Amino acid sequence: MYKILIIEDDNTIAESVRRHLEKWGSQAECVTDFAGVLEHFVRFSPQLVLVDIGLPFYNGYYWCQEIRKLSQVPILFLSSASDNMNIVMAMNMGGDDFITKPFDLEVLSAKVQAILRRAYAFQSQPASVMEWGGAVLNLSDMSLNFAGQRVELSKNEFRILQILYEHAGKTVSRENIMKRLWDDECFVDDNTLTVNINRLRRGLKEIGLADFIQTKKGVGYQLGQGRNNE
Repeated sequence: MYKILIIEDDNTIAESVRRHLEKWGSQAECVTDFAGVLEHFVRFSPQLVLVDIGLPFYNGYYWCQEIRKLSQVPILFLSSASDNMNIVMAMNMGGDDFITKPFDLEVLSAKVQAILRRAYAFQSQPASVMEWGGAVLNLSDMSLNFAGQRVELSKNEFRILQILYEHAGKTVSRENIMKRLWDDECFVDDNTLTVNINRLRRGLKEIGLADFIQTKKGVGYQLGQGRNNE
């Protein structure tokens, strides 16, 4: 089941689109807080975004650019502003397609299905993101984004963070992390995990996440808050 986020401030249109997409087997949500679109995107982690151009606070072009900083998820623009300039602008901002209002719901769903097939036909799991304390872990390209900054992660750094995100709010033992990283921790020096953790912490500190990985003495590690506490 694909998840689709609808960013449309006309509630009648948004709800009719949501109901129609769910009838065809998708899980759809409508944004209601148009100042917090990116937060809704991160929380819901959709595989497709439908976005109007004219929105409260910031327009659809702005949100398309913000989403593109985190994800390559397909974005379909919905708009009555169908002149060539707006269509070209939508594509240049990172959009994948454009459908003009008013539109037929059957035509919309056909276009949605085509985009999803093109995007995910060869992927067993669509790309997604995880969020904790405002720090966004991108599962598709092994990066972490926080406060407009981005850090590229090594394979081990990414896997450590992924494990901690999966257990956000809880402590994960060193033993469990080592098992996930190296299958059989019996053949790995205990200091190897410490080296990886310290290297990861240095990278996180550079983007303002000095205390993001917290040590629980004698137990393991857990995620702290997404801010620089120094």
